[in-house]
Amino acid sequence: MPASQNPYTRWTNIPDAELTADDVEQVLKPLTDDVWVVAACFDRLVDDVPLQRELLDLGLQRSEGALGRSREAALFNSQPSTAEDTLPVSSADALAAHFRGVPADARLCWMRSVLLDRLDRLNTYEEILKTAPLGGRDASEEADDWEDDPWADEGGSSAAGQPSASATPQFPISPSEFLSDDLWQSAISLTTLQWLEASRTLLQRHSAKLWKYRFSILHCIPAHLHPTEYRDWLPEIDPTTDGERLPVENNWRACQDWSESPEAQLALTECPHVSFPELSFSQDGDHEPHTHPEPLSSDELSSWYKRRVDHIISSTGMIDVALAIVQHGASRGVPALDELGEELSLLSRLVYDAPQNAQSDDDWTLARWRTMDSSTVIRSYLKNSTPESIAEDISRLVLPYLFVIEARAERAGNPDPSLPTRILYDYILSAPLSLVASIFEASKPTLPVSQRLIRNDEDVARLALACLYGCGSLDEWPTMSRIFECMPAWDIAQDEDNDGDTADTTIALLSAFVTPTTSRAQCTPADLLVFFKPLPIASLSRALDILDIHLESGEILSRWSVPAPLRWFLQSHNDASQQRAWATRMARRAGGTSDKLDTLDDWEWLLEDMLKLTNEGESGLRGSFGLLPRNEVIGIFLGGLLSSGKLDIAQSLLKVLRTKLSLESQTIEDICLTCSREFYDNASSGNYKFGDMKLAYDCLDLPPPSPRIIQEKEFIEATSRLASFNITSRPGIPISPIEIRLTKDRLSLVAQVLSSNADAYKHTEVILELVRKLGFRDDTVAEVRTLAMLADSALQGEDFTRAYDANKRMIDIVHNFIESAPLGKEDVQVKQALEVCWVACYQLGRQPEFDDVEKKLSLLGYALELCPRDKLHDILISWRRLETEDIEARQERLEMRRNDPTTVSAKRKPAATVSSYPAASLRARLQHFHMPTPPLLSTPDAAALATRTFRSVAANFPFSVGSRGRSQASHLDDAASSRSGSRRPEGDDVSAQASRVLSKGIGWLIGDE
Repeated sequence: MPASQNPYTRWTNIPDAELTADDVEQVLKPLTDDVWVVAACFDRLVDDVPLQRELLDLGLQRSEGALGRSREAALFNSQPSTAEDTLPVSSADALAAHFRGVPADARLCWMRSVLLDRLDRLNTYEEILKTAPLGGRDASEEADDWEDDPWADEGGSSAAGQPSASATPQFPISPSEFLSDDLWQSAISLTTLQWLEASRTLLQRHSAKLWKYRFSILHCIPAHLHPTEYRDWLPEIDPTTDGERLPVENNWRACQDWSESPEAQLALTECPHVSFPELSFSQDGDHEPHTHPEPLSSDELSSWYKRRVDHIISSTGMIDVALAIVQHGASRGVPALDELGEELSLLSRLVYDAPQNAQSDDDWTLARWRTMDSSTVIRSYLKNSTPESIAEDISRLVLPYLFVIEARAERAGNPDPSLPTRILYDYILSAPLSLVASIFEASKPTLPVSQRLIRNDEDVARLALACLYGCGSLDEWPTMSRIFECMPAWDIAQDEDNDGDTADTTIALLSAFVTPTTSRAQCTPADLLVFFKPLPIASLSRALDILDIHLESGEILSRWSVPAPLRWFLQSHNDASQQRAWATRMARRAGGTSDKLDTLDDWEWLLEDMLKLTNEGESGLRGSFGLLPRNEVIGIFLGGLLSSGKLDIAQSLLKVLRTKLSLESQTIEDICLTCSREFYDNASSGNYKFGDMKLAYDCLDLPPPSPRIIQEKEFIEATSRLASFNITSRPGIPISPIEIRLTKDRLSLVAQVLSSNADAYKHTEVILELVRKLGFRDDTVAEVRTLAMLADSALQGEDFTRAYDANKRMIDIVHNFIESAPLGKEDVQVKQALEVCWVACYQLGRQPEFDDVEKKLSLLGYALELCPRDKLHDILISWRRLETEDIEARQERLEMRRNDPTTVSAKRKPAATVSSYPAASLRARLQHFHMPTPPLLSTPDAAALATRTFRSVAANFPFSVGSRGRSQASHLDDAASSRSGSRRPEGDDVSAQASRVLSKGIGWLIGDE
């Protein structure tokens, strides 16, 4: 027969994809070689299910003969022996012997067992396709989810609205792969692809082979799937064994084929001359997963559930899925899941039920939850709560959590009934005031006890006191009032009211406690709660009365822009200085920052509130200014009004203050002076026609005139006059009013005026009036010093006439001053005036440029009269020199008159003689002093003595008013000496130098009194 007609060759040449049922019927069935036919059916794996079934049925049919022969051989040869010395032959040994003798039957039995397994798989495959025609759970759901696919074409769906054929997903495993791959591979693949119904069918029909892979298959279920979709797979506890329940087998065949029996499989493996191909066609790299062939104990199952929960949370964060799997495990009798279920239940409330923030990115895990303490958990529950939702959030989130915490403590053998309230109170003490107010409103004593968050009235009072006094808020007074309105009201008997002293003592102690220290900047509400815990009801009631007063005071202070935290009222409870400082702040800041205080009524309202803070309420408690006298508060108010600059309103209010409030005139005067000086010190310009200086001046018009008021007004006028002279404190910087006030010697300011303005000395009365307004009115010494400065300025300007007039006026004042002084020249002020006067006279009297000898001699004579005794030598030297010059001049004029009477008479008037000075006074002074005869003055010793005297005088001059060069004075002195025809003693040169030093000025006399 040609090769093309050979049926064996024809069968092998047909590709699997082209194989049909006709080929099986016409080519394979006619063949008589059972081994070859069964092998052909064994080798063929096609994706056509009916064709594959036909091949399997044919292979099983043609292997029945070998099966029968093998069974008969095993049964026949396994009969017990009749000989006593032989043992019976087992069926496995007999079958192995048969297989060794008939290898074809061995191969047929082996292939039959494989074909039977494939037939079972094929039945399973057909059942999977029937139960999930669209590809399982996700296929249908994905079809629903993608009905609105934005990428789909507008005509992508059929006209009838049914899904298109392309939308139906194909089964992920072909029949050939399903029959050839390991069952665990198919189960894991289907589970991973979420064909859960197919996996469930596979597990039910092949439980004997897949049960040991159950946990590996469960691990492949996507973590985000809810356990209700695979709850039948979850392991459970068998109460009878206290271990894992074994699965119920649901195989396709009720009885196992003889070829699949353990005896047959053992016999097949013992055939040395028959080799069998590998039964598994697993792909390279696929490793067999971990197996658990034995059922797990209850503890092991509990550990598996916990690991599954950790895997779900860590990979997806879906707390509800983790909680559901724990609930399923608990329902299946798995122990030790209660606490885990509690944690997941509480965590799920935090994740799903607690208010959330759209911007929140918290990543909640079970590990993070286990590291959180109770306080952190409650804060997390209520992190995004609002005042409107806080009460409900505590009821549905916090209270169940606290119940669990208490139950756990009881289970641990450490019962603590106060634990829930303590944890809740800790949160209230640290919560924002707006949330606390809502909590207290949900705890009002008027509500039923079952509906209240805080059910103990005393705890409500203690918590409120701690929260309010520990709060540093300055703008939540309405919220604080809401909290106070929720406080309980107790009927306290008279005999119990003595406990109010305990509250007062506690408040006094708290006053010291809330004061910041270096170790604690600010006390917390939790710290304050320690003080209120021991208080009984009567003391708490008293403390609430005090809180009421403090809240009212706080609202008043806040109204006038000077809010104080409630703890300040504790600090200032017994501190009048703090109350005074805050009252001053209230009066001044209210006037300086509030736009409402523009009318008289507004200021009267402020005064009314300030006085209200000093009043005593119905409970016998005073306000925040209770330690201050009423008149003091009125004075503080008036000072604030004046400092605001609204003097017209102040003028109107002063009438009320004098009449209705009985404010003394002296007090008003003191306040006006204080405010005036504040305006003065803050003024940037000394001109009292505008700005703060004008306010300082106008303030003094409010009280009646008095010496102090007049003196202050004159000082302001003097300041304005000084500012007009443009004097400076530093180069280029005009002197400020505050610098003028702080100047120790204000006459130095007059000296600056004279030195910086060349013609200022010409206005004697203006300068003297300036000195009087600077505070030196009726001060003779200051007047003398001022005239000395005027004379010195005129001397520098070579205006000898005004210089002489100033000196003459100064001499008259000094003479009158000496006569009026009770101690005469021994008076301290008289001595100061004398010192200034004789130096000024001596200064001008010895000036060479001053050519009026008569006046110079007169000035030197006054200097001799007024100077101290140790200065007579110095002045007499100048006197003798001037007298010598006068005599020489008169001799020259006399000689000229003799030679030319007309010329001499026309030149000039005769010089004054020494007799023009009151000689009797000078003579008496010299005789009293026992002065040697004048010739002695020309000796070198006398000259040296005079030099030393002038040096000592000059050394005490702190400054010079002006400096005139040596050349002119020396030239005149030398000329006078040449004219006299005599040689000047050596000491005269030194004396002349001292005279030139003295000529520099007398300003030092006004620098230090």
